[in-house]
Amino acid sequence: MIRAYKFLMRPTAGQVIALGEMLRDHCSLYNGALQERRDAYRHTSRTTVRYGQQSAQLREIRAFDAERHGRWSFSSQQATLRRLERAFAAFFRRIKAGEKPGYPRFRGAGRFDTVDFPKDGDGCRWDSLPHDPVTRVRFQGVGHVRVHQHRAVVGRVKTVSVKREGKRWFVVLTAEQIELEPLPATGAVVGIDMGIANFLTTSSGEHVANPRHGRRAAAELEVAQQALSRCNRGSKRRRKAVTKVAALHRKVRRQRLDHAHKVALDLVREHDFIAHEDLKIRNMRASRAPRPDPEKPGVFLANGAAAKTGLNRSITDAGWGVFLAILNAKAESAGREVIAVDPRNTSRTCPECGHVSADNRPTQEKFHCVSCGHQAHADAVGALNVLRAGLVRRDAATV
Repeated sequence: MIRAYKFLMRPTAGQVIALGEMLRDHCSLYNGALQERRDAYRHTSRTTVRYGQQSAQLREIRAFDAERHGRWSFSSQQATLRRLERAFAAFFRRIKAGEKPGYPRFRGAGRFDTVDFPKDGDGCRWDSLPHDPVTRVRFQGVGHVRVHQHRAVVGRVKTVSVKREGKRWFVVLTAEQIELEPLPATGAVVGIDMGIANFLTTSSGEHVANPRHGRRAAAELEVAQQALSRCNRGSKRRRKAVTKVAALHRKVRRQRLDHAHKVALDLVREHDFIAHEDLKIRNMRASRAPRPDPEKPGVFLANGAAAKTGLNRSITDAGWGVFLAILNAKAESAGREVIAVDPRNTSRTCPECGHVSADNRPTQEKFHCVSCGHQAHADAVGALNVLRAGLVRRDAATV
């Protein structure tokens, strides 16, 4: 199992400058490789340049411009070229799938925030001074950087990355953990129903409130973004305004992650089996198609786009996708079983008689079966049906 660890670094003033130069030079390499691919396709009979060809040119580039590119790790520069290769692979995959292609774009210095080192010991060294009471990570061209290691790294470190977030610097590790440490069995099973009014509801009827971090920060974000819009491009005031807006967004993201980690950890500790809805979040957030007026060319009918926009904003604020990814990772580490089931009609099916009807759910919260008269909270009914479907799938897989 591969686990990721993220630690705050505490570089000196000189190391901050060196780290910034490392990002700048890797960004220059990325943009130069992208420009080469564009020129080759446009001017030489649509020739496609691959990663292998660009990687072979690295030695010449490092020898020609040793001051900018020669002092950094060769492997990290190869990783930057692989990042561009993955961007083009995703571009062509979206074309074949009929989706919006999204051609790879040039990166500005402020939008290139990560440098990857594919192997610990090649251009970098995690815990480079093991006998030092302070943890340090060493990067070629930067030196030994102090790290605030708030938890132990379990397993063998495979990759190391440097990440800049605002004015802070982080080191991100991936470690291979061979032997897992499962939690003691509890014998409990649970189904969960994701929602907007409540973040989730369990099959036992417990509700986890939706913190709505984005909505709570909306007023402050609106003021900061209005101040940003009044600044002139390239000015010092605009740079400060951009920094403030980004800091507010990072705070909301951290709050959302913290909530997801805590809720997922409680579920994993208390249950051996967890069933959840297999939500297609991207489809749920799709915008409403316009409705042209057949009698008036150029005029469009009301299609509920404003209400759908508000719903999409609430779905994004809830962070279902992030939560489910964290839940699956924690469950795998703890030896728990997680199964995703089809969410269709889970909130319309009566758990007592099995009758399925849209009329069973007269309101958002209320469930009232029109066949047998069973009443309950709609989300609790959905979670119970999710659990039953998950248990059926589990039993079918073990046969």
